[in-house]
This record gives sequence, structure tokens and C-alpha cells, in this order.
Amino acid sequence: MSVMKYSRLIGKTSRAGSIPQQSNVTLEGYSLLLRAGFVHVLGQGLISYLPMGKRVMEKLKALIAEEMDALEGEEFLAPLVNPVAIWNKSGRSRMKDNPLVTFKDKKGRTLVLSPTHEEAAVEMIRSVVSSYKDFPLFIYQFQSKFRDEARTRLGLVRVKEFVMKDGYSFHRGPVDLNNFFPRMFNAYQRIFDKCSVPVIPAESGVGIMGGSKAYEFLYPHEQGRDFVMKCPSCGYRANRSVAVGVKSSQPEIPRGLARVETSDCSDLDCLSRQLDLPLSKMIKPRVYESEKGPVMAVVRGDYDVSLDKLNAVLGFAVGKPAGDETLKAYNLIPGYMSPVSLPDGVRVIVDDAVVNTPNLVMGVNQEGYHYINANFGRDFDIPPSADIAQLNKGDLCLDCGRPLESVKAIELGNIFKLDDYYTRRMDFSFEDDKGRKIYPYMGAYGMGLGRLMACIAESNRDEKGLIWPKALAPYTYYIMGIGRSPRIRQAVDELARELGEKDVIVDDRTESIGVKFRDADILGIPLRIVVGRRFLENNELELKDRKTGDKWFIPRDSLSEELKKWSSTGE
Repeated sequence: MSVMKYSRLIGKTSRAGSIPQQSNVTLEGYSLLLRAGFVHVLGQGLISYLPMGKRVMEKLKALIAEEMDALEGEEFLAPLVNPVAIWNKSGRSRMKDNPLVTFKDKKGRTLVLSPTHEEAAVEMIRSVVSSYKDFPLFIYQFQSKFRDEARTRLGLVRVKEFVMKDGYSFHRGPVDLNNFFPRMFNAYQRIFDKCSVPVIPAESGVGIMGGSKAYEFLYPHEQGRDFVMKCPSCGYRANRSVAVGVKSSQPEIPRGLARVETSDCSDLDCLSRQLDLPLSKMIKPRVYESEKGPVMAVVRGDYDVSLDKLNAVLGFAVGKPAGDETLKAYNLIPGYMSPVSLPDGVRVIVDDAVVNTPNLVMGVNQEGYHYINANFGRDFDIPPSADIAQLNKGDLCLDCGRPLESVKAIELGNIFKLDDYYTRRMDFSFEDDKGRKIYPYMGAYGMGLGRLMACIAESNRDEKGLIWPKALAPYTYYIMGIGRSPRIRQAVDELARELGEKDVIVDDRTESIGVKFRDADILGIPLRIVVGRRFLENNELELKDRKTGDKWFIPRDSLSEELKKWSSTGE
């Protein structure tokens, strides 16, 4: 291995104006990864890692693997392409929220580009476990996934193909899984701390993964699509999709039910203006497709439906919003639908805030008309109801009564208690020491590496460029010579050999000092070492810490001791 010289580097820095403009690039950290030559866009949602980016990726894998190995994890590798048969076993081949990308091989067998590997992990462990005594066990991998995202965004945050660290633990029962789960939670927290990325751990929904419990680790950012509901008093934290609390409501004396004409007013904003009433006085029905027919979820106009809560109440998953054909088949008129007097075959769930709010406005299942002052329990029978709405900022904490805060964030990792969701469906069982048939309990633990890299870049930068944490930097030292003296060139070569070829990049160009300094800052290499005039005069080297901006001079002979002190400070 020879020293990496800037002149040979594949993926050099670029001026901002020379980067292809992409409408969905809104993270400055990701823009810097493009400018600094760490990544390259091949197509929508398809991103290549150039050599510098690949080096960061490998260091990130090593950092994560160290934590996984400490949990007695063993690394494996499952194929990206899986037989669809194992997805049929688990029942997830029919999932609507994230349809599988399938194709047929030359023998006509259907294969899947796997978006995740729970099924493959079950099949692998089934083949190697011979006794209940083999449990517990934990495996993890770094493998590509493919998800046919309709809308990619924020560069590496949402893409079609990506590298994930996914892990799977297998246990004799719930007690063993519950004991292992906090250890993984703490390992994830340590990983993000080492990456210098602030995260908010929060309870989340299980979604298409199944199981009973999940937690996310979210990076607070204005461009995030997730919302974390936080209590500033007692510390409660949960993704908005599953957060519980006390929804706002104002008591009123019930007024008389009336039917009013609302022609040409089929959306809530128009209805609010026409009737001079706030959205909190409207009901908002939303109809979804499901394997068991259409489901109408009804929330107040100032709230949104939580699909995680709705699915938990129903006991099965709903899919996309119902299309025009479904609505027409059940005589459901958009803008005028009502949870009362529904045709047979439409299941309805009403949010508890709707039931408890007096004097509501709702449709009558007839175009052009609405009820005003509708009260459930007085004017209509109370339909099946539950908490199915996403909370809003200012709703009250269920634990302490304080108003909840809402923080926008980007999900970086998640951990799931899958219980026996997969093993039971895929008929993976064993006999315990009493001869009983037992289905292993599982945990699943995911972390997207590209998304994490983008957020590391976002969280560790300044106006000049990237600032890599020492443990993740593609190179530790950026060495440059200033001047054409043979003695300077010789000193640079000696430094590179002394510091270790794998940790050094040498700027061997004949560019100006300003250009070299600018590129060193953009790349974000932790320590810059300059061999220049002071070396010729006093045998001194110039050092600059990229993170702190501190610059100092040292005798060449004391470099080794100086680097030991520098390495022990900071991260």
C-alpha cells in the first residue's frame, strides 16, 4: 500500500456551482459530501460511494461491529435476493405499504429484492439450531436493501438502495428478550454518541415489522418527516404516530342538531369558513383499503389519523387510502361522508376526542348537506371508538399534565421486539426442557448507514466544510508541503511513512496555499500538518486541528509526543 496523494484521488473537491442541482437536496451536510467527492449520484435514489466515502463507510461499520460484538453478536451475510416463498410464509408478501419488488429467474421461480431480512434470518437460524440450549443467540450483518421509494429525498436520507446494519436476536421466551433489549438500546445510544450525532430515543410504531414494541433513535432536524412528542417535565418521548396524551377539548352545552346546506363545500377549510367554526368542530373521515374491506377512521378536523394506532386497534393493517372505485361501490361521497348510517361492509373506528367533543359538524352521506351540533350519545349511537389520532403540539402529557412539545426529526435507527410474530407464522419451533413446543422470541435491530453518514456530515460541519469525528475520518492526517525545496518534499515523504500510510493523505499538487487550505477544510480531515518556511528555518511543523480551529507550531522531533496528546483529547 502506498501513500494516498491528492493528485491520484478519485473524487476531488468541487466548487458549489459545479455540483449538479437536485431539487431534493436540502441537507447542507449531504451537499458537502457531494462537493468533497465522497458520493456520486447515479440516478434517482441511487448513490455511489467514491473512495473517500467508502473509507468512512468502512470505519462506520467497524465502529458499529465493535458494539455488536460486545453483545456477543456474530456477523453473517444473507443474500439481497430472496425466494418469495419465505415472504409468503410470513405473510408479508401481501404487504401494501411497501410492496415487494419481484422478478422471475430463468426457471420461472419468483425472487424478491429484499427490503429487509427477518424471513431470511429465521430460515438461516432454523437450519443451524438443534436444541433449545442454543438460545439465546444474536446475529448481525451489513447488507444492501432495496425499497422502491416513490419519492426519494434529502440525498442519502431516503433512497432506493442502501446499506443497513440489521441484527436479529433469538430467545427462549419473552423474559430473555426483555433482558437483552435494554443492552441493545444502550449500544445504539453509544454508537450515536461516538458518531457525534445527537439523537432522541422515542417509542415508535411497529409498522410492517410486526411485534409488540419498538423504539426509534431520531436526529432532530427541521427537514425531518418524523415528529417526536416530548414532555419537558417528566421526559416522556414518543413518535407522534404512537404518542399518547390528553387531546384538547372545550366543554360546551349541547345545542340542537340541525341539517344545513353546504353546496360546493366539500373540504374542511371551505366548511370552516362557510360555517365560521374552527377545525376542532369538524369531523374528518378517512377511508382506507384493507384485506377485510374498507375501514373508515374518523378524527377531529384539527388532528390526523395515526395508522399505527388504527392498526393496533383493528388487529390488522390498513393500506393506502381508498380509491374512487371503492368509495363509489359503497356510496361514500368525498367531503360528505359520515360515521353514522354507513352501508354494510364498511368498518368504522372513531377517535375518542370525536366522541367527547360536543356540537360537531359532520356529513350526512348526501352531497351538499352536513349536520351541525352533532353529539354522539345523544343524536347518534356511540360507534366503536379508541385513540386513533396523532397528537398535536400543546396536547397534555398523560403522565404529568404538562403541554407536550413537538420536534421534527430524521429516523436513524430502530429496535423492535418482534416476539414470536415471525417464528409462529413460519413454523419455526423447538422443544424446551419440559418437552413443550416453543416458538422463539425475536428482536430486530436496524440502522441505515448512508442515512447515518449524511446526518454525521450535517451535525459535524461549519461554513468551510466537513469536520469528521476522529474515529470516522477517511484519513487522520492531511499533510502538505509549501514550496519547491527538495528538503520539504523529502520531509513530507518521511512524515507520511512515519504516520502510517493508511492514515495519511498528502496534498502533492502545485496549487496555491489558499486552494490547498480550502480543500483540506472541505474534506474535514481532523489534523492538518504543513511543512513550509518555518521547517526550513527552524525545523518546525505547523499543525491545525480541523474541529477546534487551533493552530500551533512544534519542533519536528516532538511530533510523536504531540500526536499522542492530540489523539487523547476531544472525542
